[in-house]
Amino acid sequence: MVVVVASQLGTEVLWFNQLGFGRVLLTEWSTRLVLFLIGFLLMGGAVYASIAVAYRNRPLYAPSTPEQATLDQYREAIEPLRRLVTIGLPILLGLFAGASAAGAWKKVQLALHAQSFGTKDPQFHLDLGFYVFSLPFWHFVVGFCVAVIIVSGLVAIVTHYLYGGIRVGASAGGRLATTRAARVQLSLTAALLLLSMAANYWLDRYSLLTKNGTDFAGAGYTDVNAVLPSKLILAGIAVLVAAIFVVTAFRGDWRLPVIGVGLMVVAAIAIGGIYPAVVQRFTVNPNEQAKESPYIQRNIDATKTAFGLDDVDDQSYSATTTAQKGALKKDSQTTAQIRLLDPQIVSPSFRQLQQNKQYYDFPDTLAVDKYTIDGKSQDTVIAARELNLAGLGADQRNWTNEHTVYTHGYGVVAAYGNTTTSDGQPAFFERDIPSVGSLGKYEPRIYFGQNLPGYSVVGAPKGTQPWELDYPDDSADGQVNYTYTGDGGPSIGSFAAKVAYAIKFGDEQLLFSSRVTSDSQILYDRDPRERVQKVAPYLTLDGRVYPAVVNGRVVWMVDGYTTSDGYPYSTGTALDSATADALTQRSRAIAQLAPQEVNYIRNSVKATVDAYTGKVTLYAFDAKDPVLRAWESVFPSTVEPMSEMSGQLMSHVRYPEDLFKVQRTLLTRYHVDDASRFFLGQDFWSVPKDPTVSTSSGTTAPYQPPYYLTLQMPDQKSPSFSLTSAFVPGGNTDRQILTGFLAVDADAGDQAGKVASGYGKLRLLELPRNATVPGPGQVQNNFNTNASVSEQVGQFQRSNAQVLQGNLLTLPVGGGLLYVQPMYLKSTGDTSFPLLRKVLVGFGDQVGFADTLDEALNQVFKGSSGADADDSNQGTGGSGESSGQSGGSEGSGGSEAGSTAQAQLDAALQKANQAIKDGQSALAKGDFAAYGDAQKRLQSALEDATAASEKLDSAGSTPTTSPTSSPTTTSGSGG
Repeated sequence: MVVVVASQLGTEVLWFNQLGFGRVLLTEWSTRLVLFLIGFLLMGGAVYASIAVAYRNRPLYAPSTPEQATLDQYREAIEPLRRLVTIGLPILLGLFAGASAAGAWKKVQLALHAQSFGTKDPQFHLDLGFYVFSLPFWHFVVGFCVAVIIVSGLVAIVTHYLYGGIRVGASAGGRLATTRAARVQLSLTAALLLLSMAANYWLDRYSLLTKNGTDFAGAGYTDVNAVLPSKLILAGIAVLVAAIFVVTAFRGDWRLPVIGVGLMVVAAIAIGGIYPAVVQRFTVNPNEQAKESPYIQRNIDATKTAFGLDDVDDQSYSATTTAQKGALKKDSQTTAQIRLLDPQIVSPSFRQLQQNKQYYDFPDTLAVDKYTIDGKSQDTVIAARELNLAGLGADQRNWTNEHTVYTHGYGVVAAYGNTTTSDGQPAFFERDIPSVGSLGKYEPRIYFGQNLPGYSVVGAPKGTQPWELDYPDDSADGQVNYTYTGDGGPSIGSFAAKVAYAIKFGDEQLLFSSRVTSDSQILYDRDPRERVQKVAPYLTLDGRVYPAVVNGRVVWMVDGYTTSDGYPYSTGTALDSATADALTQRSRAIAQLAPQEVNYIRNSVKATVDAYTGKVTLYAFDAKDPVLRAWESVFPSTVEPMSEMSGQLMSHVRYPEDLFKVQRTLLTRYHVDDASRFFLGQDFWSVPKDPTVSTSSGTTAPYQPPYYLTLQMPDQKSPSFSLTSAFVPGGNTDRQILTGFLAVDADAGDQAGKVASGYGKLRLLELPRNATVPGPGQVQNNFNTNASVSEQVGQFQRSNAQVLQGNLLTLPVGGGLLYVQPMYLKSTGDTSFPLLRKVLVGFGDQVGFADTLDEALNQVFKGSSGADADDSNQGTGGSGESSGQSGGSEGSGGSEAGSTAQAQLDAALQKANQAIKDGQSALAKGDFAAYGDAQKRLQSALEDATAASEKLDSAGSTPTTSPTSSPTTTSGSGG
C-alpha cells in the first residue's frame, strides 16, 4: 500500500514538474496537509481530552443500583480494549475530520488572499470581497468547531454515563444527577457549543444576502425587517445561555440552564420562525409588489453585474414578416457568409473523405472557427485528425503497437463553412496526409488531444531506426516512421521511474519492454481539458475544446471560468442545467459541466495546450477579476498576462459557448430590468427547444444550442463573427413566436494582437409584444409541411436516402428574421456520408427550397437585388424600342444585332472554357479557393452565353461557336 501511494505521489510530482507547474502541486498539497493536521489535531485532541478527563474524574465507587450493575458488565467487557478505544477512536475521528478540513483548502487560500471588489453591498455596506472570500471561510471554521464540540461532548457523555458520572431514571431519584466533574465538563462543553451557535447566527445575517429565494435571490422585505433582527436576538440569547452554563459549572444546579435552553428553543420558534411568518403573511403578502420591489431591484442589478449582463445593448426590433424584393441588398455580406456546413452532421463526411486510415478519427461534433483565406475572413469547420486505437484489427492490438507505435494523430482538416463542392461534399482548404492547403506549414503531429491512448512511450536512442508510425505512405514499407523530439512527458529512463509508472498504470510491460529506453518519455493525461484542470484546479472549464493552427503549431483552445456562489443578491444558476442542450446531449466531444451552482462567473482565463508538446499556457483574459487576482496571489507566476498572446493566437480566441448559454438562460428573465415588471413575470421568455431533434412520447426536447456564424446586427457597421441564440415566450404557452434574438461579438481580436473593441458585446433584439414572427419550432413546421419540401423529401426517402435536417440558423436581415437550414442526404451503407443537397429558407411564413442558398433566397425575396434588376430591364427595353423606330430596315437592324450577339456569345464561351480549365487545375492542386473562384466565373460566363444565345434567336441567327469542353465540375473531395 505504501509503495502504491508513493508511486502515485511521485509520478504526480514528475508530471507537474515537467510542465513547469510544480509550485501548484506544492501549494495545494502543503495547504491540504496543514489543514489535515489542524483538523486531525483539533478533533482527535478534543475527543481524546474528553475521554481522558471523563475517565480520570469518574466516581471512585459506582453507585450500587440495578442500572449500574448492568453497566458493570459493559465496563468489564470494554476494560481490555479501553486503551485502544481511548487512542484509536480519537485517531479515527481525527482522520475523518482532517480529510474534511483538507477539502476546504480553496476556501482557506481565498480567504488568506482576499481581494477587494471595489463595490459594497446595499444592506451592510461591506465590500463584496467579504462575501466571496471571507464569509465562506468563517462558515467553515464555525461549522468545524461545532462538529468538534458536539462529537467531543457526546463521547464525554457516554464515558461519564458508563462510569457513573451521570445517572438518570430511578437511580437518580427520577431526575438527572451528575458528579461535580461531569457537571463542569459538560457545562463548559455546552457553553462552547452555544457560543459557536451564536457565531453561526451572526454569520447567518450576512448569508441572507446570498440565499436563493423562490422568486428572487438575496434578502427580501421579511428577511431584512424580521429575520435579520431575529438572528441578532437569537445570537444574544445563545451568548446569555452560554454564560448560564458557565455559572452552572460552578454552582451545581441544572435547572437554570435547562430553563435557558428551553427559552432559547421557544425563542427560535417564536422569533426565528413565527414572527417572520407573521410579517410575511400580514405585511408583505397584501402589498407584495410594493414591499419587495426595492429588493427585487437589488437582485436585478446584482445578477446583471455578476454574470456580465450589465452592458447588454438592448434595442427594440420591429421585424417585418413580408419579404420585399431587393431587401437583402444591404445584407449581402451577411448572406454571403451564412454557414451551410453543419458541424453536427458532417463528421461522417470528414471521416469518409479525410480519415485516410481506420486508426484515425474525428470527433462526432466538429468545431467552428474563423481563418483568413486569401485576405478574407472565412467561417471554418475544423477538426484534428486524432488517433483511434479502436480502428485497429484484433491482430494489431498488442502492447507494443498500442503504446509505442500508434502514438499520435496527424494534421487538421478544415473546410469552408459557407460553401460545398458541386456534389455537396465539404470544400476542404486544408486536408490530406501529409497536410496540404491554405494554412501553410505547421507541426502536424497530434500527441495531445481528446481521443488518444491512456499513455504512450515515445522517443528512441539516437541512431536507432524510428518505430512510431507517423503516417501511411505508398512507399515499400507502406508507412513513414518518426521519433518524438519534443518535451512532452516525464522521463521514464531510470529503473525507479519504470517501477513507479508500472505500478501507476498496473502494467509490467513498462519494466521489460526494450522500447522503454533511457531516452524514452511517457505521455499521459493527454486530454487538453484534463491538463488545464490539473494545473489550474480553481477554474471551471468550458465543455468545448477546439483546435487551431497558430504560429506553425496546432494548439487546443480551452476557456476557463472563475466562479463563486457568494455574490450578494445575485441569482444562483446551476451550470449543468443551464449549459445542457441538444448538442451536449448527443455529442461525446463536448463535456457536460459538473453540477455546480454559481452566482458569479467570469471568463477570466484563456488556456492553450500544444498538441505536440502538451505545454499548457494560461492567459489572464480578465485581469480585473478579483477572483482571478486572488488565485494569482495563491499561485504566482502561473498565469501569463494577455499581452503575451500573439496576434495569430488572438485571432482564434472566441467567446465561449457555456458562458453564453448561462447568460442567455438568465436573460430569459433578466432582460426585464424594472422591478415592478419583473414581479409580474408576464414578459419572461424561454430558450426554444431544438426543432431538429425528434422526441418520443413523454420526453422533453432539449434546448436549441447557440450557433457561431458571421452576421451583422442592425446597429453594426459590418458583419462580425458571432454566437447567437433565439428566445420564445416563457410559461406553458404553445404559441412559440419569436420574442427576442441575442448575439455576442465572438471575435476577440485580429492578427495584430489587439483585443477587438466589440468583443463580448451582447446585443439583444426585443421584438414588439404584438409581433408574430415565427419562432424556430414554427419555422421548422413550415418547412416540414411545405408541399414542395414534403414532396421532395418523400422522393428522397423512397430512394432509400436518409434526410438529415441541419442546424436551423437565425439571422436579422432584410428588415426581419431570416431562417436558413441546410438539408443533407445520406444513402444506406456503412461507407455512406451526408451530402448537402438542398437549402431551406424561411422569412415570415414564406419558404424557399432550392439546391443553393442563392436560389432559395431568390424564391423568397424575388431576387436579392430587385431594384437594380428593375432598372436594368427598363433600360434594355428602352434601347431596343428606339433602334426599332429609327434603324432603317428591319433586316438591317436584325443583322447588326445578330453580329453583336454572336461576338458576345463567342467571348462568353471563351471565358467559360478558361474557367473550366482553371477549375480543373485548381482541383488537381487542392486549391479550393481558386476552384470556387473559377466556378463563379464559369457560372457568370454561362449566364452571358445564355443571354447572347437568346439575342441570336430573336435576331434570327444561329450560333456558330461551341465550347471546346463541357462545363462540368469534378468532386473536390481531395481524397
